Amino acid sequence: MGDRFDAKYLKDIDPMHFITPYLMPNRCDNEVFFSFQIDLSNLDEYLKKKNADNPDYKYNLFQCIITATLKTITLRSKLQIFIHDYKLYRHNEVSAAFTVKQEFKDDGGEVLAFIHSKPEWNIDDVHNEIRRQLLKLKDREYRDESSSFMDMFNRLPKFISRPAVRFICWLEKHSLCPKALIETDPYHSTVLLANLGSIGLPDGFHHLANWGTTSLFIVIGKSGRMPFYENEQVVFKDGVRLGFTIDERIADGFYFSRSIAMLKLFLEEPELLERPLNEKLSDELWAKVTAKK
Repeated sequence: MGDRFDAKYLKDIDPMHFITPYLMPNRCDNEVFFSFQIDLSNLDEYLKKKNADNPDYKYNLFQCIITATLKTITLRSKLQIFIHDYKLYRHNEVSAAFTVKQEFKDDGGEVLAFIHSKPEWNIDDVHNEIRRQLLKLKDREYRDESSSFMDMFNRLPKFISRPAVRFICWLEKHSLCPKALIETDPYHSTVLLANLGSIGLPDGFHHLANWGTTSLFIVIGKSGRMPFYENEQVVFKDGVRLGFTIDERIADGFYFSRSIAMLKLFLEEPELLERPLNEKLSDELWAKVTAKK
């Protein structure tokens, strides 16, 4: 019983967090769902300024959401927690994973992108890292390591592949899986994201998985004109809806509420994305997060 290669074992926990994994051991049985709407008025203007010089790879909404998410998780450490084999761990790094469609066709391939953030990063670093990965992933001949690994088992006779996969699942369940097998697996990231808006779908929710270590999944819907309530009136603005699925065992609702309020602040005041991921909020900004609405 101790640390994993990718996470620190949390020993000093309260009795509730100690007993909960035994009472409710499966991550998929402990999913809670939140959905909220973001006013994109300020973010639209921010992106116009960032793209005024016509960079080769433009800044976009998805990059901002990833940066805001990484910044929120960095500052809200309980969002880095996961439960595995009845024990609580905290990720050693804040990472984000998402799927990339290589071609917008029914038979277009899908590959995985994995962002390993650093505490000093900001929106520019995230933008550059996503650009670097997309240039590689858009190559139709490219296969990410996780997909290649799964394909290897798919090619084996079933009487060999089935027990082999079951054995790997047993190893993973007991934190014994070799690093090489899971370090590129998206379900071992801190957060998984799905940009449904990029394929014209509205917001929704995605399940978690008992495999892996991911406690948070975010679905991004299609942006557009949406109703907002201001000064006792309904006004229509550009907006986007986000759907969150979270393992409720890692924190309480109060903590989740403030974490979501923080992420919303970063997207509605996007200049904050220019600051390092680990830069704490000023008292004035923290008051905005904690204000009752």
